Amino acid sequence: MAAPIGILGGTFDPIHYGHLRLAQEVADKLRLAEVRFMPSGTPPHRSSPGAPAEDRLAMVQLGVTGNSLFTVDPHETLRSGPGYTVDTLTAMRAELGPAQSLVLLLGADAFLELATWSRWHQLFTLAHVAVAYRPGFPVDTWQSRMPQPLAAEYNARLMRQPLGVHTASAGGIVVVPIAALDISATLIRDAMRAGSNPRYLLPDQIIKYIQEHSLYNGN
Repeated sequence: MAAPIGILGGTFDPIHYGHLRLAQEVADKLRLAEVRFMPSGTPPHRSSPGAPAEDRLAMVQLGVTGNSLFTVDPHETLRSGPGYTVDTLTAMRAELGPAQSLVLLLGADAFLELATWSRWHQLFTLAHVAVAYRPGFPVDTWQSRMPQPLAAEYNARLMRQPLGVHTASAGGIVVVPIAALDISATLIRDAMRAGSNPRYLLPDQIIKYIQEHSLYNGN
């Protein structure tokens, strides 16, 4: 079986070092062949992003430059209407075939909301789920906050050996500790609107892009 492919979706409004470091650490620990960044077009679970889809896609492309492990998939930004992860994974599965292991990368906060996603049970027929959590936010802390349907799936699907994602194409949940980088896109947008310098929160080339395209200047 080929090495697993990781999928990291999000609004990336903008992409920052927290996203990039999460992808790198999970890829290293799970020995992924690549991580595909998938910027959303019209996210169904949240308010409209601050930057248009084409700008967020361009920033992600800038952010992954220089890392051969990272690729960018524009599938969701090109779709009209709300983009659902289950549809994206279904399209990927059709493209790559049933034997390719796929791993959906989620932060712990996003995982806790998984049961609110469209056709969320179907996700496990299409991919594994890797839950990345930070030190200081231990597994027991967020495990106690899971809604009962999600807790049932977690208990049934948890893989004690994370590299088990190499032996099956989908269906498991793995938990991966990552470095604590307390960076958020909201923090960056607010800083830029206030005229503060966001350097060292995200790559310099993305800061330059934001400035050149006058993004995040509104209230």
